[in-house]
Amino acid sequence: MSAGYATLVAVGLSLLSAVAYAAAAVAQERLASRAPGSGVARMLRRSAWWASVGLNAGAALLHVVALKYGPLTVVQPLGALTLVAAVPMGARVAGRRVSAAEWRGTACTLAGLAAILVTASGTSPEEVLSAPEALAVAGATAAVIGLLARPGARPGLRHAGASGFASGVASALTQTVTVAATDRSGPVLSVQVIGVALLVAAFSTAGLLLSQTAYRGGLGAPLAVVTLANPLAAAVIGLSLLGERLEGGPTGVLLAAAGAGLAGWGVVLLSRATPGTGSEEEHPVAAVLALEPGTASPEPALLPRATRTRTSRRRHSARGTGHLTRL
Repeated sequence: MSAGYATLVAVGLSLLSAVAYAAAAVAQERLASRAPGSGVARMLRRSAWWASVGLNAGAALLHVVALKYGPLTVVQPLGALTLVAAVPMGARVAGRRVSAAEWRGTACTLAGLAAILVTASGTSPEEVLSAPEALAVAGATAAVIGLLARPGARPGLRHAGASGFASGVASALTQTVTVAATDRSGPVLSVQVIGVALLVAAFSTAGLLLSQTAYRGGLGAPLAVVTLANPLAAAVIGLSLLGERLEGGPTGVLLAAAGAGLAGWGVVLLSRATPGTGSEEEHPVAAVLALEPGTASPEPALLPRATRTRTSRRRHSARGTGHLTRL
């Protein structure tokens, strides 16, 4: 397969993966807002919940296949497209228009990713991490996670960084497993493949748990840190150990850096609270990806008009008497 075609396949699969992840997040968040406090057993009986699980599984599979055809420096940054895809989905489900801040964040993210793709395009991956390299990467990442996860100030951002690094390394190791298992030069389940697959499971689980811990004190900034730390960790591994490179020499490096900065700013805009709305509600994209009950307001269609009117009057009356009401 030619380099250009392989990159095109990787980009296409990454786009589909991002859309599937965003759709799964929207479905799970809507389900949680309709039935806050529902137990696991009740969720397991809902077809909508299983549909979201299927979307997540499909998105993960598409990501793995994309890692087979594209370098880490291409595939991992495209994970930010999940935020971009969640903007129109979340807005449509919530029955509102996309805000100006969301449009700016979307434009910055897309423009930055386009600059990265121009410089990071390359052949389909052939090199994989050797067993010593995989162990060295795992050890270094574990040390970084331990350093960031220690008790101290600003635990949300530090846990978010640790989560992003863990997830990025998991993707790099996943690429090693995928390429090694499909190159037909050796047994599919070799000792190297099995060992690296165990590391993938460990770092994926660690990334998930660390992200949930990071989101306890708020979602906007930690979500941005997770989204940015993930491709950064994967890019470092790809450029330093897997022979990936940036096209265009020094000019390409500068363009990639500018693109990364622009995409990063777009992610920040998409992750933080909506300014100037006068509402305490979380940014819609952040609420979608939080997957926590009660992070978004109930859908208007689910509340009778009379109920909404009475609720609004009670809140207005409470404001006038100085009493607080539960949101």
